[in-house]
Amino acid sequence: MEGQYLLELKSKMTDDLHHLDGWNPKDQTPCGWKGVNCTFGYDPLVSSLDLNSMNLSGTISPSIGFLVHLTYLDLSFNGFSEGIPAEIGNCSKLETLNLNNNNFEGKIPAELGNLSSLEYCNLCNNKLSGSLPEEIGNLSSLIELVLYTNNLTGPLPHSFGKLKNLAIFRAGQNMISGSLPVEISQCQNLIMLGLAQNQLGGEIPKELGKLRQLTDLILWDNQLSGVIPKELGNCSSLQTLALYQNNLVGNIPVEIGNLKNLVKLYLYRNGLNGTIPKEIGNLTLATEVDFSENMLTGGIPAELSNIKGLHLLYLFQNQLTGFIPSELCGLKNLTQLDLSINYLTGPIPNRLQYLTELIQLQLFNNMLSGSIPWRLGVYSPLWVADFSDNNLTGQIPRHLCRNSNLMLLNLGSNKLTGNIPTGVTNCKSLVQLRLGGNNLTGSFPSDLCKLVNLSTIELGQNKFSGPIPPEIGNCKALQRLNIPNNFFTSELPGEIGNLSRLVVFNISSNRFGGRIPILIFNCTKLQRLDLSQNRFVGRLPNEVGNLLQLELLMLSDNRLSGNIPSILGQLSRLTELQMGGNQFSGGIPEELGGLSSLQIAMNLSYNNLSGYIPQELGNLALLEFLLLNNNHLTGEIPSTFAILSSLLGLNVSYNNLTGPLPPISLFQNMPLSSFVGNEGLCGGPLGECVGSPSSSTPSSLKATRTPLGKIIGIIAAAVGGISLVLIAVIVYFMRKPLETVAPLQEKQLSSAASSMYTSPNEGFTFQDLVAATNNFDEDFAIGRGACGTVYRAVMQSGQTVAVKKLASNREGSNTDNSFRAEILTLGKIRHRNIVKLYGFCNHQGSNFLLYKYMSRGSLVAGSYGYIAPEYAYTMKVTEKCDIYSYGVVLLELLTGRTPVQPLDQGGDLVTWVWNYIKNNSLTPGILDGKLNLEDKIAVDHMITVMKIALLCTRMSPFDRPPMRQVVLMLIESKERAGSFASSPVSDLSPKDDRS
Repeated sequence: MEGQYLLELKSKMTDDLHHLDGWNPKDQTPCGWKGVNCTFGYDPLVSSLDLNSMNLSGTISPSIGFLVHLTYLDLSFNGFSEGIPAEIGNCSKLETLNLNNNNFEGKIPAELGNLSSLEYCNLCNNKLSGSLPEEIGNLSSLIELVLYTNNLTGPLPHSFGKLKNLAIFRAGQNMISGSLPVEISQCQNLIMLGLAQNQLGGEIPKELGKLRQLTDLILWDNQLSGVIPKELGNCSSLQTLALYQNNLVGNIPVEIGNLKNLVKLYLYRNGLNGTIPKEIGNLTLATEVDFSENMLTGGIPAELSNIKGLHLLYLFQNQLTGFIPSELCGLKNLTQLDLSINYLTGPIPNRLQYLTELIQLQLFNNMLSGSIPWRLGVYSPLWVADFSDNNLTGQIPRHLCRNSNLMLLNLGSNKLTGNIPTGVTNCKSLVQLRLGGNNLTGSFPSDLCKLVNLSTIELGQNKFSGPIPPEIGNCKALQRLNIPNNFFTSELPGEIGNLSRLVVFNISSNRFGGRIPILIFNCTKLQRLDLSQNRFVGRLPNEVGNLLQLELLMLSDNRLSGNIPSILGQLSRLTELQMGGNQFSGGIPEELGGLSSLQIAMNLSYNNLSGYIPQELGNLALLEFLLLNNNHLTGEIPSTFAILSSLLGLNVSYNNLTGPLPPISLFQNMPLSSFVGNEGLCGGPLGECVGSPSSSTPSSLKATRTPLGKIIGIIAAAVGGISLVLIAVIVYFMRKPLETVAPLQEKQLSSAASSMYTSPNEGFTFQDLVAATNNFDEDFAIGRGACGTVYRAVMQSGQTVAVKKLASNREGSNTDNSFRAEILTLGKIRHRNIVKLYGFCNHQGSNFLLYKYMSRGSLVAGSYGYIAPEYAYTMKVTEKCDIYSYGVVLLELLTGRTPVQPLDQGGDLVTWVWNYIKNNSLTPGILDGKLNLEDKIAVDHMITVMKIALLCTRMSPFDRPPMRQVVLMLIESKERAGSFASSPVSDLSPKDDRS
């Protein structure tokens, strides 16, 4: 009979690989069938069914319940779907049940509670939903219950306290809510309690302190509140305590120092305050301590130096003060030290340079002074050194790359002097060199161009001088070259045209002269080109039309002449065009009206342009600032300007324009300075045109604007209130979950055949990815963004990873030495702001990144709605990040939508808004439908505030206005006036572009 039950099971399965073809109904007994084991004796019975990893699919027949002698059932790593049959509860002798890594749906059957002999139950990586049944408490023999990565909801049952033998309970990556039941403290044999990435709320029960056998308490990424109970100090066996990314407040209990067996302590990304207790120094076995992203105050306790085995110490983004204790230099095993974004003062301890294991040293955004230890790098195999945004003086140490490992060197925004030492310019491992904002001198180091991995050079705002050497053409991997605000001279070398990967080129505010070399336009991947404020002469070559990826073109304040090339109209991705302050002549090409992406500004002011303003400029639906002043333009302002729905400012002053201003509400409220110097213009603020009907009186205009003031008051008050909360919102959301048990130091495995690089614990091949995603079938796609498509892949081992297939036309999409080096940096550095990277692959010209899979999460950088896109790459919170978040809040108020939107609608609110504008223009339909949209004046004003919000949420941080400008625009938007309308360039497009 058991053979018939097994055949009935098989009848509901799909066996594409024919594993079960040997199940012959003519056999006397099924005991010889693949996957089937029986008891010994005269009348053998089926005691074990193991069909794991056979690529089976279909459903599980209720006939499973007739196999009443089963003690072992393993159907894991297949593709079974639908529900778990309730009849499985009839298998009363079952001791092991493995149904993990399938596609089971529905609730966990209450009948499971009948399995009183069950010891091991694994249902993870399925699609199970609903609450855990109360009957789970009847599993009196249960030792291990694994339920992570499902869709379970509701609270944990109080019956958990009855599971006296339970040692391991893992249910992370679900949607379990409610409070942790106190009854869990009755599971006296509990070793691991894992409930990360759920929606648990309330306080952590102090009764957990009774769990003396507990080694791992993993509760990160929930909504837990209140204080950390001091009773946890009684969990004397605890080795891992992971409470990060919650809403915990109060002090770190001194009793934590009693956990003498603790190895990993993660309390970051909460609201903890007070000082770091010196008792933490009693954790002598700890290897990782992370208190970052809290509100801790006071000094760094010197007692931390007692933790001799400490590898990682993260205290960044708190409010710590005082000196860096020199005692930390005694931590000989320290590999990663991050004290950035605090208020630390004094010098960098000199003895840090003797730490022989140190690979990551980040001290940026503090108030440190003095010089950098002169022999730093001699003994330390540094990968990352970031001391930017401090008050450091002296020269750059010459030994930073002594061990040839340094990938990122960021010393920007200090007071360093002298030349760049040869030890840095000859650093073959270097990927990013960021030295902007200092007082460095000397010439451009030609040795930099021998570094095959170098992708970024930032030397802006220093005192460098002399020419750019022709050797620059050897920097084949270079993607960003930013050297603005220096004293560089001479002509640009044509060899720059050899930089085929160059994406950002900014040489503004220097003393370059001569003609713009035509060869520069061979850099067809350029997205941002800034040559402004130099001494270039001659015509702008037509070859500029080769730069089809260009998003920003800055040529202002040079001595360029001749006609404006009409081919500029083919640069369909251009968002900003700055050509003011030159000697361009002739007419404005009508082809410029085809720049459909132009948003920030078109500035043609202070030239010698003549002729009519082309009607086609009215097609620039996204344009916000149009500056045509100080030219020799004639004719009327085109009536098509009435459809420039996004326009915030227009300046046509000091031309030879005539006729009435078009009847556009924006014009009626613009300052007189926008139109003066045109004797033939009339209407609006210029006064009545002769023979025209009487215009509105000032009193009537004032009366009609009364509701506008109320709207301003409401929005300003709301924004002001929300901005107080915004800091907490940013701190909460601007994160990435940290893998609790992943090793810190990972090295690459390479295969010449597949160009695959992964950490040693993973060992995936490209063929594994193809198999796991059915050759990247759309059914496996879980998200799309500007940089590519993300797929969910369940590997043969059962591990779920996210695979991002990069779009081929984006920056850095070609895998070369520089790309690999930069990606390996992400894989080696465990940082809060970067999703865990397992590896990357290049296959037939396409690039793939392997990330840790985060349920309900995202991989393009602004996935939590409020986060500025650059945050994940710069690892810094700046004012421009805050401005982006502020803009999102404005968009929330105006649209009535949440910051996170469905993937099919863009994934985040900013993308949703831009998609709406692209498809519908900027119309009242974008506003919250619950508002009164019949008041035209109020709607117009809300549209104006919407435009301000869009300025704040620019993709590039350098295109966002400073906060004082945002405030000014909000205040002055009531009158539709202010200095920003006449010349927005200085505030909206800073010359020091480091994007």
